Amino acid sequence: QVQLVESGGGLVQPGGSLRLSCTASGSISSISYMGWYRQAPGKQRELVAAIISGGSTNYADSVKDRFTISRDNDKKTLYLQMNSLKPEDTAVYYCNFAGGISWRTYWGQGTQVTVSS
Repeated sequence: QVQLVESGGGLVQPGGSLRLSCTASGSISSISYMGWYRQAPGKQRELVAAIISGGSTNYADSVKDRFTISRDNDKKTLYLQMNSLKPEDTAVYYCNFAGGISWRTYWGQGTQVTVSS
């Protein structure tokens, strides 16, 4: 069983930066997909960025060139570096790990990011 704990959210002014972390407990040897999602009030959860086991990354158009997803397998931690933040980036951010023969998926509890002056 994998449990995910996120950290790093908070209040930041427009143009500022934050780094989110998602640390796993338990074995992640079967995990081949890691992603960050976000959900703003009244909106559906959407993919922000993802990284697969080979290292390929994928970003939502709205965050390209501003956000960077990375991972440290030794620390079992996924990161999301967010730069040039905008008010429309305000949301609860969730990390997601998935993989294995039965494609099990795991979610973190979410961390609030608020971009406001």
